[in-house]
Amino acid sequence: MAPSLLPPPPVIYLVEPFGGSLRRQNPTMPHVFWDDAAVTRGDGIFETILVRDGKAVNLDKHMKRFRASAAALDLPEPREQQWISATREAVADFVRERGLQPGDPSEAACTWTMTRGRESTGVPTAWITVRPPKPELEVQRRKGVKVLTTGRGYTIDTGRGAAPWLGQGAKTLNYSATMAALRWAKSQGCDDVIYIEPATGRVLEGATSSVLVVKRGTRLRTPEPGPDILSGTTQRAVFDYASAHGWKCKAKSLYVDDLFSAESVWLLSSVRRGVRVTHIDGKKLNKPDNLDEIAALIDASLNAADS
Repeated sequence: MAPSLLPPPPVIYLVEPFGGSLRRQNPTMPHVFWDDAAVTRGDGIFETILVRDGKAVNLDKHMKRFRASAAALDLPEPREQQWISATREAVADFVRERGLQPGDPSEAACTWTMTRGRESTGVPTAWITVRPPKPELEVQRRKGVKVLTTGRGYTIDTGRGAAPWLGQGAKTLNYSATMAALRWAKSQGCDDVIYIEPATGRVLEGATSSVLVVKRGTRLRTPEPGPDILSGTTQRAVFDYASAHGWKCKAKSLYVDDLFSAESVWLLSSVRRGVRVTHIDGKKLNKPDNLDEIAALIDASLNAADS
């Protein structure tokens, strides 16, 4: 790739999980060792946060989930002020180095990562990156996405025999199955997947997103979070804002038929924000009359989220 076509380098800050000073990392130099658990086992957690107009969005909800993920995987409890301070420093560097002024229209993706660390030391590894979002995300916001419904390929036992060590409900680095599902969807001419429970048709979540269903009568629905459905930070921000503005919001069991009978179906995630589902399993969904209203509602919910 020609140098002029390379994406701008990310801003990287190394974080000491047990406290201490922050250190800016040169993005052209390695900082993860060969025996780090992120490399050898995919053993760690992460959060991806939208940065808009020079501010990290929805930080309180991301921090709550990051701490829950750490607890589920028996990693050190993230020191809230340390991570938030490091995030603000990294975002400020990103804004300044791109010639932006605070508040200028811009977007970026900020990712928090913590791994179990090096096998040889047992000390966890942690870092923060800030970089521009992928260009295709804006295309998906504008045009929507085609999705396939599919089972995960495995089931999660939520009964008395459930395996508590699996860390369900944590946002972990073990994303190989998710990436494989997305590659499969693209090979079929689609953009994304919605996981379902094959035996019942119960809707779970998108590969990297929460499912939002818009129903008539200003009703918003989403699958209820649980061991097989990760709680979504963007979905919760939308529900908080929409509930305060007269929408009837509820997390409940949803089924594939609910997707086809809805006014519209959306996938919600932090940096992609909200994208409308235009096709499910090859069937085109009707374009809703309130498309612009829902898009504005999602956007306003993130503007209102703590930063």
